[in-house]
Amino acid sequence: MGFALNSFWRRLAAASTLIALTVTLTACGGSDDENKTGEFRVASLKLIGAASIPTGTLFEGVEFGGISGLDQATDGSYWAISDDRGGERGTPRFYNLSIDYAATGSVTVKVNRQMYMQREDGAPFPATARTVDPEAIRLAPNGNLYWSSEGNWGTTAATLFQPFVREMTTAGKFVREFKMPAIYNYVDNTTMGARSNKLFEALTVAHDGTVFVANEDALIQDGPLTTVQAGSVVRVTALDPATGAAKAQYAYQLPKIPVDAPAGAPFGPDNGLSDFLAIGNKKFIAVERAFASGIGNTIRLVQTEITDGTTNVINMASLAGAATYTPMNRKLLLEMPITYEGLKLDNIEAITWGKTLPNGHRTIVLAADNNFTANTQANQFIAFEVIPD
Repeated sequence: MGFALNSFWRRLAAASTLIALTVTLTACGGSDDENKTGEFRVASLKLIGAASIPTGTLFEGVEFGGISGLDQATDGSYWAISDDRGGERGTPRFYNLSIDYAATGSVTVKVNRQMYMQREDGAPFPATARTVDPEAIRLAPNGNLYWSSEGNWGTTAATLFQPFVREMTTAGKFVREFKMPAIYNYVDNTTMGARSNKLFEALTVAHDGTVFVANEDALIQDGPLTTVQAGSVVRVTALDPATGAAKAQYAYQLPKIPVDAPAGAPFGPDNGLSDFLAIGNKKFIAVERAFASGIGNTIRLVQTEITDGTTNVINMASLAGAATYTPMNRKLLLEMPITYEGLKLDNIEAITWGKTLPNGHRTIVLAADNNFTANTQANQFIAFEVIPD
């Protein structure tokens, strides 16, 4: 059973005003012409509108939220994954959504189903303990779903769970786990390996089926995290969908944090690669999300590409210090400050293709993780028209 969220919003006067959202999502390919070349050329992006689902909305008695990944199903509905890790608001889960709209006016969002990601033994992940941190979801060419977890850092065997990328059915049944490079594993959260909660936010599937995944901010041996003074570097790993193994790895440079947190803020500012969308076999639109406590989010949409000159860093133990390599190229498409064209930006963690508009232009859709934070955050969806090159 589902529920229509637009009627819910109308009943809540305090909820955010719903702006027209002219978008449906397409599967991880494009139009027929694009599928022949596997590449889409982007000149610029134009805001269409946005919609927000209030924090605290319940579905089947469980709080809806934490949407960190979004992709379209073959039937035109949407797969969305929550980053509820267990031990918080319920069993780790994903959703099937429908999004309806007219050329103008409000968007109608309906939650159709709530499903649980299953472990290898067929049981769902526990609701009472942190064993997984779901962050991204993508439709696989075979109709299954790929999804990523940041794992959970802990100082004991009972609390430490390594990050992963897995394949599951649309019912949540475990299919397989990809063979991730050990460099991504948690070691001690201090001297080497992964940093807690800084791993696989970004996941996408290229036209040729290659699965790409990236950590959110630098691994410990690759240098410091981003600051307001300097950027950092993350690793983008290409996974072979046939063998499940990594076949290459590339460096992506994150810029410095654009806005500092004020003195006395409960935590410092950050920046990270929160998702990316393949627009070719080796070309992507990356989402860089920076946050300053008490101020808000700055979102950058960046076109980035793996070229013949980009270094394969898969055998490089460190990208810090004297390490020499050529990173993926980077071209800023759109920088959105705290408020962009009247829209207060939230914690954007997902990007996917949208429908083709009547003028022939496509759209992309961004989605925000509300962190289940009442009053100050919401589950936000933003659509942009893609102006082709």
